[in-house]
Amino acid sequence: MSETSFDLVVVGGGPGGYVAAIRAAQLQMKVALVEREHLGGICLNWGCIPTKALLRTSEINHLLHELDAYGFSADNIRFDLAKIVKRSRAVAGQLSSGVKFLLKKNKVPVFDGAARLDGVTGGLRKLAVEKDGKQVADLTAKNVILATGARARIVPGLEPDGKLIWTYKEAMVPPAMPKSLLVVGSGAIGIEFASFYRNLGAEVTVVELLDRILPVEDAEISAFAHKAFEKQGMKLVTGATVKDVKRGADSVSVTIAAKDKAETGSFDRVIVAAGIVGNVENLGLEGTKVKVDRTHVVIDSHCFTGEPGIYAIGDLAGPPWLAHKASHEGVLCVEHLAGVTGVHALDVTNIPGCTYCRPQIASVGLTEEKARAAGYTLKIGHFPYIGNGKAIALGEADGLVKTIFDAKTGALIGAHLIGAEVTELIQGYVIGKTLETTEAELMATIFPHPTLSEMMHESVLDAYGRAIHF
Repeated sequence: MSETSFDLVVVGGGPGGYVAAIRAAQLQMKVALVEREHLGGICLNWGCIPTKALLRTSEINHLLHELDAYGFSADNIRFDLAKIVKRSRAVAGQLSSGVKFLLKKNKVPVFDGAARLDGVTGGLRKLAVEKDGKQVADLTAKNVILATGARARIVPGLEPDGKLIWTYKEAMVPPAMPKSLLVVGSGAIGIEFASFYRNLGAEVTVVELLDRILPVEDAEISAFAHKAFEKQGMKLVTGATVKDVKRGADSVSVTIAAKDKAETGSFDRVIVAAGIVGNVENLGLEGTKVKVDRTHVVIDSHCFTGEPGIYAIGDLAGPPWLAHKASHEGVLCVEHLAGVTGVHALDVTNIPGCTYCRPQIASVGLTEEKARAAGYTLKIGHFPYIGNGKAIALGEADGLVKTIFDAKTGALIGAHLIGAEVTELIQGYVIGKTLETTEAELMATIFPHPTLSEMMHESVLDAYGRAIHF
């Protein structure tokens, strides 16, 4: 048992929590971090990073089967699934170790266990830290940041069993490649796994409750993706639910009920990717002013919960459920606590979203539908990948860049991309939007040739009837 007093205790060591702790240390705050499982959280260990390692492998597999188009030939192309999984886990392990090093470098003590709010003493927050049912530390702090993240939502009838029905965790470490796969949910997580397994040869069916896949994306991008995935051989069923789930010895039988018909099929494995729920349990929130809405902690523009000294960031605090949003909130919250001048509240329309399927998808700001609903008069530009020399040279001519401007002010209010490397391209629009760029600055910007980024320029020009190559 140890008892230590801090200026700040951060509960949770994911991309929100560890970044908040390091920034606090940089600002000369006495800070500690409590983590119950993995430094780096879900993102580094079971999410963003290892999935990108898997998706990179599937991209390579796709390219190996397209060698003839590039003038190469190869026989007996095959993969070793165990090695693919091993590489993904090694990448995650390397980065988790890196987080441990960074915390040590910044002199942030890490307590191994689960923390629970345990009242107030002398104006300081008390936290009890437990591990394996035993209390290992008593901490006190002026302020506490809750960064406990979220977990997969359980769908009734599709409860994961680790063998036939998987969450994202089991989907990242498959013992064998399923021949057929059902993915329930077509958000970023579901589509990324669908893309990974399809590119490695599995027959993939995706079921989405809403009327289109990738429902948070711009409708035009969603429709483009739908066609691209179907061309790859995916089966996409929208406006549908999964019913009558029957688990066999090594397969799952389900009925997919759409608006106009119901179809029963058998699948080797099922991945459930139907959203997440916040980890709000066992935090000691009872009797506090912390409000929980649909499993997520309610916060203000500076991550304050309403309970003196208690803040929340990241997935715990609600959408968008993105690692970079959590990190930004961590910095914002800590700097606000430290009294740093000029700390801006988070503008969610400046948060980019990226999906690393094939083709990639990236966006920032309002969709066309939301912009019109908000009352904007719009100028919209497009540019197709097929019109870009670099895309054609790469053999990646399937894609689209779409930009949305306020017709009255010229402000960039949305950008939506699908195609090769758009997850890297999107940051140009993010910077522009953060700087409150108008079409005039973007038009005057010189984009290098030949690059994919030229399409961003052409899309802007197209919004104002000035596109050169389209």
